[in-house]
Amino acid sequence: MKASVLSILAAAGALAANSEPPYTTSRVPISTIEPSLASISAAQATVQPLSPTSSVKGVAFDRIIQIWLENTDFNASAADPNMQWVASQGILLTNYYAVTHPSEPNYAASVAGDTFGMDNDDFLRFPANISTVVDLLDSKSISWGEYMEHIPYAGFQGFNYSNQQNYANDYVRKHNPLILFDSVSQNETRVRQIKSFVSFYDDLQAKTLPQWSFITPNMSNDAHDTNITFAGSWTKSFLEPLLTNDYFMNNTLVIVSFDENEVYTDPNRVYTVLLGGAIDKSLHGTTDATFYNHYSTISTVSQNWDLPSLGRWDCDANVLALVANKTGYKNANISLDGLFFNASYPGPVSDSKNTPGWWPAPDTLAKCTTGKGVLPAIAAQWGNSTGTYNYTNVYPYDAASDTATGGTPVTGSADAPSSGGSGSPTSTTGSAASPSKTNAAAPVAVPSGVMAILGLVGLVAGFA
Repeated sequence: MKASVLSILAAAGALAANSEPPYTTSRVPISTIEPSLASISAAQATVQPLSPTSSVKGVAFDRIIQIWLENTDFNASAADPNMQWVASQGILLTNYYAVTHPSEPNYAASVAGDTFGMDNDDFLRFPANISTVVDLLDSKSISWGEYMEHIPYAGFQGFNYSNQQNYANDYVRKHNPLILFDSVSQNETRVRQIKSFVSFYDDLQAKTLPQWSFITPNMSNDAHDTNITFAGSWTKSFLEPLLTNDYFMNNTLVIVSFDENEVYTDPNRVYTVLLGGAIDKSLHGTTDATFYNHYSTISTVSQNWDLPSLGRWDCDANVLALVANKTGYKNANISLDGLFFNASYPGPVSDSKNTPGWWPAPDTLAKCTTGKGVLPAIAAQWGNSTGTYNYTNVYPYDAASDTATGGTPVTGSADAPSSGGSGSPTSTTGSAASPSKTNAAAPVAVPSGVMAILGLVGLVAGFA
C-alpha cells in the first residue's frame, strides 16, 4: 500500500522532500504534473480510504460538517427557493464573510487560518511546517476527514479530474483544502482520509463518519460551472434525507456556505446557514447578524473542543454563537463600513505581491479564544513570536499593505445573541483589546529543508 501511494505521488510530479528555499514562482506544463489515466486506474484498485472514528464530547456539538458551494452573491442565494428552504432548517448568518478572492485562498484559509497572500488558483503545496486544523484535532484524537465528489481515489493529488464521459470539469484540487498542505498530503495515513462521496455514504451507513469533515461537491453541483438554481437544487436533495437520519443528526452541526461572492468589487459576504441536530428547532428560520468569516470555523472548533489555536487569523476570530453562548466567550462587535475582504495581503504565494523565500510566522505568544494559546508543536517549530501579521485581530487586517483597513478594527466586545443565533449582538459590555502592533513585522526565513512550493499555470479548470 505504501509503495503504491508513493508511486502515484511520484507520477504526479511531487517535489523532493529536501527542496531548499527560496520559494520560486516556477511554472511548468500541466502534463508534467498530472498522473496518467493508467496510474489513476492503478491507484483506484489499490489505495484504500481510511475512516478513523472518535467520540470526543464538545460543548455545543459533537460533529461538524462543512459543505461549500461556489462564487455566489449573498442576495442571489437569498432569492433562490431551495436556499430559502435550507435557511428554514436552521440559522441564517447574515454577516458571514469570505476572506479574499479567488477560490483557492479561501479554501486554504478555512483549514490553515491564513491565505499566505494567495491571489491565484495555482497548483500549490504548502511546506510541512504550516499547520492546519488537523493538527489541532489530532492533539485530542478527534477524528476528521474530507469528502470530495468524484475525486478518483483517496488522497489523489492531481490538479483536476474531468468527467470521463464528457470531459467536463468535475473534481479540482483548488477546492480541496487539506490536499494543499504537505503536513497532510505527504503523510500516508492522513492523505487517505481525503475521500470520495462513495466513502461518505459508506461511512454514513457504517456509522463511521468523522467528528470533523469538509464536503465539496463537483464543479456543477457547487454552482461553479452552473448557477445557484442548479446548486440550490443539489443542496436540498443532498441534505433532505440526511436531516431525517438520526445517526447523522445526533448533535451534528452542518455549515452550508460559499467560498466567495461573485462580484469582486462588492463586499465579500456569502450566504451561510447553520443546521443539523445541534441547532434547536426553536431557532429554525432565525438569523444571526454577528460578524463571522471563514476563520470563525476554526475558532469555533477550538472553542467547542477546548483546543489551542494555530496562532494565525483563527486566534481571536469570532466564535459561532451556539458555542460562544455556552462558553461565555465575548464576540467582538466591529464596524463593517468600508470592509470588503476582496483582496489578499502580500505573502509567499501571491502572484502580484510575492516576497520570495519567507513564510509569515504565527503569533505563538497569543492566548486566543480558548485561553489555551497556540498548539505547543507550532510554538516549538516557530519559537517565540508575536506574528508577522496582526493575528490577534478579529478580522484580517494588514496596515502595511492597506488591505482590509476600511473599518473600525474593534469597537468593544458583544455578547453572542442570547437566543443562540437570532438577531444582532445585544450588548457591548467589556472591551476588546485594540491591535497592539502594526502588521509590518519582518518576514521570517523559511527553515532549512522545508519543501519549496510548486506553482503552475496552464490547463486551469475554469476561473475561481
